Amino acid sequence: MAPVTSLQRPRKPRCSSTSNSVLSLSPSLVGLLLVVPFLSLLLLLHRSAVLSSCCPLLAQITASTSRRSSSVSGFASGDLREIEFSWNHLPFTPSKPPPARLKIAVFTRKWPVATAPGGMERHAHTLHTALAARGHRVHVFTSSPPQTEVVAPRSADGPQLHFLDGDPGVWRCDQAWKQYLVEAENDPFDVIHSESVAVFHRWARGVPNLVVSWHGISLEALHSGIYQDLARGDDEPMSPAFNHSLGQSVYRVLSEVRFFRSYAHHVAISDSTGEMLRDVYQIPGRRVHVILNGVDEAQFTPDAALGRAFREDLGLPKGADLVLGVSGRLVKDKGHPLLYEAFSKLVLRHPNVYLLVAGKGPWENRYMDLGHNAKVLGAVPPEKLKAFYNAIDVFVDPTLRPQGLDLTLMEAMQCGKPVLATRFPSIKGSIVVDDEFGYMFAPNVESLLERLEDVVRDGARRAAQRGRACRDYAKSMFAATKMALAYERLFLCVKNDSFCGYPAEFD
Repeated sequence: MAPVTSLQRPRKPRCSSTSNSVLSLSPSLVGLLLVVPFLSLLLLLHRSAVLSSCCPLLAQITASTSRRSSSVSGFASGDLREIEFSWNHLPFTPSKPPPARLKIAVFTRKWPVATAPGGMERHAHTLHTALAARGHRVHVFTSSPPQTEVVAPRSADGPQLHFLDGDPGVWRCDQAWKQYLVEAENDPFDVIHSESVAVFHRWARGVPNLVVSWHGISLEALHSGIYQDLARGDDEPMSPAFNHSLGQSVYRVLSEVRFFRSYAHHVAISDSTGEMLRDVYQIPGRRVHVILNGVDEAQFTPDAALGRAFREDLGLPKGADLVLGVSGRLVKDKGHPLLYEAFSKLVLRHPNVYLLVAGKGPWENRYMDLGHNAKVLGAVPPEKLKAFYNAIDVFVDPTLRPQGLDLTLMEAMQCGKPVLATRFPSIKGSIVVDDEFGYMFAPNVESLLERLEDVVRDGARRAAQRGRACRDYAKSMFAATKMALAYERLFLCVKNDSFCGYPAEFD
């Protein structure tokens, strides 16, 4: 077996300058801060990015405490249900066949057919296609695709798709559960896997072989609402819908705390989510398992020639000082107001720096206003993403959403690119775990601009050095094969306790 991957030392936070301007808070946010006294405690426990940036001692103490119980260095053997660090750290052997062939039921609201899928759908497709290729019988229960998309014939080693009747893209859990029961009547399933709350609580309650992967929980969404409101301009009105959503967010957290414990097994896709599920949602540790997402390691690889060709096609000058890149939905909660303002100030001082913008959304036209320094590409098809990543020097993720774990960061690192990302617990604790992997900023324009200046000062040569370290780490932690083997081991453990011991002969 390969040696166990060692956890990196906690990062030493840097103090960033803070604005002297008075923050304009929404009525809902003021109400939350005044009426709900435990909110500040929750933010403190889970290392708010703002506190981390200006209180190094507090951040170091909190990070040290959380990592003590999660250290992989002291784990050589034992029950996998007892570990709190991510299973991605453990070595598994892909060349060895699984000891048992599982029948797996997958519930996912959507399944990618032709159009570019979202992160949750990509995760489901990558994971269960890999498990089916390893010989497991995977049945996917999902909504029907758009009528304009053609479903490819099922391959011999691919998942079997069960599409729901009715309007395309509309999830009907009750109908999906009935289909599942029919399929399970004569040949029971070993494991049921729900992508987030695809299996509603009324069906999931008390099912012993059900595993749910959380791609975002309401406590993280509450944090997201706070960050989005703090990023709102003084003259920018708050929409009534957002104001109502923020006001209801605490009640959604309370509701989740009450019903999450009814799910038998929980997969957290980041280390910080695992901590929240154990510490705030009060789920027994043996039922919480951290498995980080993975991306196709065969698709996302370094390719300098491909990157140069992509730059040439876009008309970028060969003598560009630095090329940054951002991809995904171009919407407010992905942090594009911050990046737009920070980059517009950056290019005034550094006119030979460029930004490639891949994606669709309301901020697409705004980026076009930046002139030749911003190349707006629209939605980049999956087969072109490798070229996009290889064409940039540093990947930027300005998200204001702490929930989930962006696959784009993993794809960029697999292609050998360092990242510039928001200092959220999920990113800091699971992706940018070492200063060498890139740069982090508090979710405000001033902090982002400061770090962009650092990126430009370090230059493309230093970015390439960081990128090599990113590539090495990503190959060991964020590969689709590693993710699939970790889930396979968890599903085997759910089927039979004898598979919960580590290491085993098939590891």
